[in-house]
This record gives sequence, structure tokens and C-alpha cells, in this order.
Amino acid sequence: MSVQERKQRERAERERLIVATARELAEQQGWDAVTTRRLAERIEYSQPVLYSHFRGKREIIGAVALQGATELATAVRAATSAADGPRARVAALARAYLDFAARNPAVYDALFQLDGGLAYAQEDTPEPLKDAFAALLETLDEVAGDGVHPGLFTEVFWAALHGLATLSRAGRLLPEDADPRVELLVDRLAIL
Repeated sequence: MSVQERKQRERAERERLIVATARELAEQQGWDAVTTRRLAERIEYSQPVLYSHFRGKREIIGAVALQGATELATAVRAATSAADGPRARVAALARAYLDFAARNPAVYDALFQLDGGLAYAQEDTPEPLKDAFAALLETLDEVAGDGVHPGLFTEVFWAALHGLATLSRAGRLLPEDADPRVELLVDRLAIL
């Protein structure tokens, strides 16, 4: 291995460490606790080393969001591939999405609440974000209904899921009604 390859590998490992540490700190204490100073202390590198990877917290949030998008797409695809029939796939998608949001609140915030400097629904949208949307579209395409654009239907269904995830986390919805909410969403929005 050349010296340059080793340096590139070490740089990539440092970047993964920064992102993982930011994510861990955000999950434990919230995004307000994530500062370059605290990250530098935790990973035992100087702040200039962090700035050689990311220009600031916004880019770190963006990196966590991209990682989270990949994980969300994987979770949705795993859940839907194990389901039999369109209704079961849509219900599995909804549960996987809501479960991801509940298990990874800081990552969910990085993806959908905070400014990570990422373009959404644009030509220059990063591939992991496009793929997360595609993971939803793959299942929702088959239940959009005649004359309904599948992408538009996916946006509306996603917005409903986002509302449920956000309101549930804020304690605005009764937890015991989580399953009936998913059933109602699937039964009323998906054309089966």
C-alpha cells in the first residue's frame, strides 16, 4: 500500500469517526450539544482537523443525514421485501419508517428537521436521499391509484408518516393508538 493510499484510508476513518461521534452525541444529548469543540475533545483530534473534513456543524449534520438516508432505505426495503401483497408491503413500509424515526431521533432530525446543507427534490439532490425516496416509491407506486402520479402520492404518504413520527415523538399522540393510526393511513390512502 502506498503512503497516499494509507493517508486516504486514515482520512476516511477520521471522517467516519467524526460522523459517528456527532451522531452518538446528538442521540444522547441533542444536536445543541454537538459542537466542533466537543467533537474534537471526544475524538481526540484538534478542531482544525475537524475543519479539514467539514466546514462546520451544518456539514456534519448533512453527513449524518446522508448516512441516515441509506439506513432508512435499507430498513424500508427489508421490511417490504418480507411482506406478502401490496397492503402488507405498505403497512410494513409505514411501520419501518415510524420505527426508524423513533429509534433514531437525532438522525431523523438531521434528515428532515435540521439544515444540513443538502438539496431535497432537486437535480443536485445527493444519491442517498434520492434512494431513500425511491425505497418508498418502489412500494407506494403500486397503490397510488389510477390517474395519480406515483411520485406525488409518495410525497403525500411520506408527509403523513412524517407528521405521525413528529407528533408521536413530541407526545402529541396517544402511544396506544400507534397501530390503528398506521392501519387507518394504509386503508384510506392506498388503493388496494
